[in-house]
Amino acid sequence: MSVHTQSSRITTAKVRQMKAQGEKITMLTSYDFTLASLVDEAGTDIILVGDSASNVVCGNAYTLPITVDEMIFLTKGVVRAAQHALVICDMPFGSYQISEEDGVRNAIRVMKESGCDAVKIEGGEEFLPTIRHIIQAGVPVCGHLGLTPQSVNQFGGYGLRAKEQAEADKLLHDAKLLDEAGCFCIVLEKIPAALAKQVTDAVSCPVIGIGAGNGTDGQVLVLHDMLGLTQGFKPKFLRLFAHLADQVKGAVSEYNNAVKESNFPSAEESY
Repeated sequence: MSVHTQSSRITTAKVRQMKAQGEKITMLTSYDFTLASLVDEAGTDIILVGDSASNVVCGNAYTLPITVDEMIFLTKGVVRAAQHALVICDMPFGSYQISEEDGVRNAIRVMKESGCDAVKIEGGEEFLPTIRHIIQAGVPVCGHLGLTPQSVNQFGGYGLRAKEQAEADKLLHDAKLLDEAGCFCIVLEKIPAALAKQVTDAVSCPVIGIGAGNGTDGQVLVLHDMLGLTQGFKPKFLRLFAHLADQVKGAVSEYNNAVKESNFPSAEESY
């Protein structure tokens, strides 16, 4: 069960209300209790336990290897930390693509076992029946269009999506379908800013962008990326709000030297 208090927590209804009132929505990823606590205390509206944990936590090249069990394990810690933020858990690759029944079963399991507030599903019209049934089962769904990392092998890379008119038209069509199906928000990843603004204006649910310009209802980044902990990754859309990799390495190096030189622990640090 989530530890959110009813008086302070962000809900799916609140997220919709924020769009209606023109209030920008903040979303960041987190994968553990300690960092999620800090993200939550800083006032972030939504914490996404992304399948990007496959890269950030597990060191995989793609998001595809992470499992339902692993996503549930990570999300539990984040839910315990979140007193304010709404917590979304990514449905990992293979958890909803096989059949509608499989998708509904896994979504219910993720919500029951992790305590999250909603799940996120990549894809549009092709997964619409599954998304509808998951929502009908009582599990709120956040959609995800544009660059969908679970389809990286089909796309052939992580390049900008919907540059051509046909793909842009399909994305807008898919967004409208997800909105009509009852998705409480939609993430748009790495698409032209003008298209993202068009989608945002065309749907009633909030649209959260990543690499989609400033015309969306809110923004999401991977926490480790924006903190400067992820080394060697600097896409155009990423702004570094800190440079913690150097600070962490410096602190660890100082610790190593203190131990090697018998300066730690000191007499004052000993019992």
